[in-house]
Amino acid sequence: MAVGIEALNLYGGPAYLEVADLFRARGLDMDRFANLMMEKKSVGLPCEDPVTNAVNAAKPIVDRMSEADRGRIETLIVSTESGLDFGKSLSTYIHDYLGLGRNCRLFEVKQACYGGVAAMQSAAHFIASGASPGAKALVVATDMARAAVKHTYAEPSQAVGAAAMLVSDRPHILELDFGAVGACSYEVMDTCRPRADVETGDADLSLLSYLDCLEGSFRVYADKVADAHFGATFDFLCFHTPFAGMVKGAHRKMMRKFAKTGGRETAADFERRVAPSLRYCVEVGNIYSATIFAALCSLIDHAPLAAFNRIGLFSYGSGCSSEFFSGVASAESKRALAEMKISEGLAARVKLDMEAYDRLLDLNMEWIFGVKDKDVEYDDFAEIYDRFMAGRGYLTLKRVAGYHREYDWS
Repeated sequence: MAVGIEALNLYGGPAYLEVADLFRARGLDMDRFANLMMEKKSVGLPCEDPVTNAVNAAKPIVDRMSEADRGRIETLIVSTESGLDFGKSLSTYIHDYLGLGRNCRLFEVKQACYGGVAAMQSAAHFIASGASPGAKALVVATDMARAAVKHTYAEPSQAVGAAAMLVSDRPHILELDFGAVGACSYEVMDTCRPRADVETGDADLSLLSYLDCLEGSFRVYADKVADAHFGATFDFLCFHTPFAGMVKGAHRKMMRKFAKTGGRETAADFERRVAPSLRYCVEVGNIYSATIFAALCSLIDHAPLAAFNRIGLFSYGSGCSSEFFSGVASAESKRALAEMKISEGLAARVKLDMEAYDRLLDLNMEWIFGVKDKDVEYDDFAEIYDRFMAGRGYLTLKRVAGYHREYDWS
């Protein structure tokens, strides 16, 4: 049975800040700006949260489905490290506002930036089990950087957004090489969110853990898959992308170790096999568990896909858990993804100056996990809302009443 991603979409927020503007305003070392390879970071509004991001990513997929197909969505899995309740899953809200049927398993998973792949693999195993022939699973990875670490080199990459995918036995976007998976996981305190208003960690340790897990997970993959070769097996590569410069360094390390290439050959390989996956990542920033799927969207939209293209993918989540896996995409994948018009959505975002950005950071902090009773004051960000959202049918947060979140369509 073929199993994989039938449909895929990326929501990259309503606004963005130029990363170069942030560097200058914060007094960060501009020599390090080039190494990040970041251009923009998506910024959310106080009327947005992980639920609205998730619905706004998933709704274009669900809206294109027939009533019969929507009725076959029997599992909804949400991955996030931006949860809003210790018990109630975000999936309950998302299920409601997408209008899905009640014959649906709902739950939420958390494992930092690896959570999205964990959710997708769980969904794929459900489909492959044949427990409910013809069933579909909806997976949404949704995250927000509510607590920006100001005046540090983490702030330029922190972003907001979501990726949604339909997993089924009709993998028009990506057919998984089912079982071709290498995992590498162990406990490490590289980054964490110990409180709703704190996102912290050791950036150097996180980089080392990422590189260690990339090598370790690929070695396990190669042990399982006969003749797997990092430099030759995959037509294209997608990596979890906290910032594009990290991916470039990781690719260089792997090529040196496993393909024994020199600098010029490695650079050419990066431009051919990896760079197409970074186009959206450098426009959006790190959206945590959704980032690997932002890279996949970018690759499919921008790479010259042929009839058969094997893609190697690496997902890393701090703490840590990681996985190297693979799948097959084609020109059909490009046609299917084009319906989502992701580039147009990103181009429509509102550009912020530093004053507006800092104002939004302060307003967003009023809506962190734990709010009991509060109404959204749209006047605080009316211009951005009107330019991007008004009348366009996006889900927005209206109020919190007794901890219960209430939403409305723009």
